[in-house]
Amino acid sequence: MLVLAHISDLHLDGTPRARERAERVRDRLWRLPGRVDALLVTGDIADHAEEAEYEEAARVLGLRDGDAPFPVLTCPGNHDSRAPYRKALLGEPASDGPVDSVRVFPGGAVLMCDSSIPGQDDGALEEETYDWIERTLDGLDPELPALLAFHHPPVALHHPLPDSYQLGDPGRLAALLERRPQIAGLITGHAHTPAATLFAGRPLVVGPGVTWTLNLPWEDEQVADRDAPVGLAFHILDDAGRLTSHFRVVT
Repeated sequence: MLVLAHISDLHLDGTPRARERAERVRDRLWRLPGRVDALLVTGDIADHAEEAEYEEAARVLGLRDGDAPFPVLTCPGNHDSRAPYRKALLGEPASDGPVDSVRVFPGGAVLMCDSSIPGQDDGALEEETYDWIERTLDGLDPELPALLAFHHPPVALHHPLPDSYQLGDPGRLAALLERRPQIAGLITGHAHTPAATLFAGRPLVVGPGVTWTLNLPWEDEQVADRDAPVGLAFHILDDAGRLTSHFRVVT
């Protein structure tokens, strides 16, 4: 069994407000008395893609001092920029190629995929990323369930803001899922609201936002609820390859 914590859309911008909200959920997770295998952070980690914002994120998420009690796995969003992301957040040489990574656990594999398009708000999985997914899955035990995590949901969530910037070419992703039965589900962010649906017959779970929560059209005329509690999710991938998700708020 694989147990994953999940946060998204920190939008760290150097302000005390953004930092406090990120630290609030970080402190909740770091103090958990039970086992969590990893923390997934699905994009929009920085707000302006500045190197200083990624340095702040590295400190908050314990990526520099090894403070995190479990692995912290990240992928970029549309507010992120690959070169400073790699340099300041990951401590890697700056480059503009997709930021893709995999972590294999006894209970499953997590593929963190880059759905960002440099200079744009909508999303896409590049040819290089699709090739990387195929090669990565080829190198794993076909009986080991895998999760794909990225920023942009590939389906409409019935709000005009996130629906304006979906993942492009969802048909190609659907075809990948059809060929790869070991992919147990998809985990995304971007929408600033917890949501769950199906995509190509697989569970698709959207994580809540840390910085603010999206008001649905029938809830409020204002798009952003900046006073809503910080949200997080827990995902359980069981031995049968079934994905179960729970959502929490941190007041």
